[in-house]
Amino acid sequence: MAIADRRLRDRTARRRLITTTARTLAEREGWDVVTTRRLSAEIEYSQPVLYKHFASMEDIVEAVALEGFGELAETLRTARLGAGGPEHELRRVAHAYSSFGTENPALYDAMFTRATRLRFSAEDTPAPLSAAFAELRAAVTSVASGRDVDTLTEVLWAALHGLTMLGRSDRLRSGREPDRIQLLVMMIGVDPHKG
Repeated sequence: MAIADRRLRDRTARRRLITTTARTLAEREGWDVVTTRRLSAEIEYSQPVLYKHFASMEDIVEAVALEGFGELAETLRTARLGAGGPEHELRRVAHAYSSFGTENPALYDAMFTRATRLRFSAEDTPAPLSAAFAELRAAVTSVASGRDVDTLTEVLWAALHGLTMLGRSDRLRSGREPDRIQLLVMMIGVDPHKG
């Protein structure tokens, strides 16, 4: 049993080294330079050793994305439960989401723009994806006022993603991110059937 435990720990550590190295390279130089050949050179493992842990580069990107969704979920949870009371949950979460995407561009790309088999709203949706969505949903619930929380959450998520990507590529006016997020939060929080 001890040998099996050690092998499992070693295998887990090697997988972690591979994903950490891929992520570090991508953040430093972009995903285009992250190849199995480059990873092999960086971590001093042969390519066949890499393939014992991951069948393809897509599998490595997927593993990085899963880590990212776990981190995003934790970031959103911290923001949602932060100081300022429940009436400001949505604003804190929206700002946290935007900051996460801006501060971790390669990780965010692995999560949302690189090709993976990860799917939301499916029976086999991995837990980290569901957890990140659940944090957005919890913040939206505080302003939903009987409206369809899932649809409101999807609209918020799509808008935040668009703002994040457009901001990262300098397609929006600089320095106006807080204003855009404030407007989005206000729009999500207003029930069109009231007043």
